[in-house]
Amino acid sequence: METLKGIFAPFNAMLTDTLGPFGPLVLAGVAGFFLILLTLPVLLKKQKDPLERLREQRIPSAKAKGGKEKSLRAETKKDKLEKYATFLEPQDEAQYSAIKLKLVQAGYRSKNAVRHYHFAQFALGILLLIAGVAYAVLQGATNDEPMTPTKMMLVILGPGIAGYMLPKYWVTKRQQTRQEEITNGFPDALDMMLVCVEAGQSLDQSIIRVAKEIRAGFPALADEFDIVSYEVKAGKDKISVLRDMSERAGVVDVASFVTVLIQSASFGTSIAEALRVYAAEMRDKRVMRAEEKANTLPTKMTLATMMLTVPPLLIILIGPSLYDIYQTLNNAKF
Repeated sequence: METLKGIFAPFNAMLTDTLGPFGPLVLAGVAGFFLILLTLPVLLKKQKDPLERLREQRIPSAKAKGGKEKSLRAETKKDKLEKYATFLEPQDEAQYSAIKLKLVQAGYRSKNAVRHYHFAQFALGILLLIAGVAYAVLQGATNDEPMTPTKMMLVILGPGIAGYMLPKYWVTKRQQTRQEEITNGFPDALDMMLVCVEAGQSLDQSIIRVAKEIRAGFPALADEFDIVSYEVKAGKDKISVLRDMSERAGVVDVASFVTVLIQSASFGTSIAEALRVYAAEMRDKRVMRAEEKANTLPTKMTLATMMLTVPPLLIILIGPSLYDIYQTLNNAKF
């Protein structure tokens, strides 16, 4: 035992001098972290599906006969993260649906969007955590004074936490930007849709035309209208299509518009009249939003005005007097 202590004593002293009093603990934590990373693929390895094994057996037999395998499904590119799905995707259905809806509202409609989102969080967290450890080791090696435990924890854990939260912040900003774009373009889209309906086009044709016309200015809203037109062409129920659109957009104005169309279809009233009334309300609402922002602007500018105006005024008005007082005091001393 004493021999082992003598062997590891210089190594322990080097860690303590480099990383501070918690150097051995940090090294043990990093080693345990990498061991967990090495064992995760083994723990998360999924058993091969029996149908997949049958398919693999069927392909060589088909090739041996000189024929080609025929499949009714289109071949899709296999996701490399599929075998880690149980680790990267929430197992709770409600939590999975909430994240999926948020990603859809941010514009990420891929089937594996949730998996890629959690992988981005996991990967960025690990990379920045490793960067923090490397920075702490470098600082301990270059500086004579060891880092305090609090500073070391901040340097190591801070980048990891920031990397983990960065995808969430990015998706939230994308969601807010997209919803703002849909809100700003919706009144113009309603006016154009009203013109198309009054010109004799059906609601489906007007949606296609509006999506084509507004794509240059509001691509997010045009994408939503395109999805509606494609789903209607595929034979999906129109009411379900409209409700799905309101969920994907996540905007109150779109949800109200969908409610108006559903009620108009249910009671058999004129769609053109309903669009005319609702389009007028949307225009008024847009004017009210602009007036609200204009009214809050002076309040927001007050602090900036005080910070940029008052200090220069004080320097100009009081500066010469202070300088004269300073000169008088110096002359009085001599």
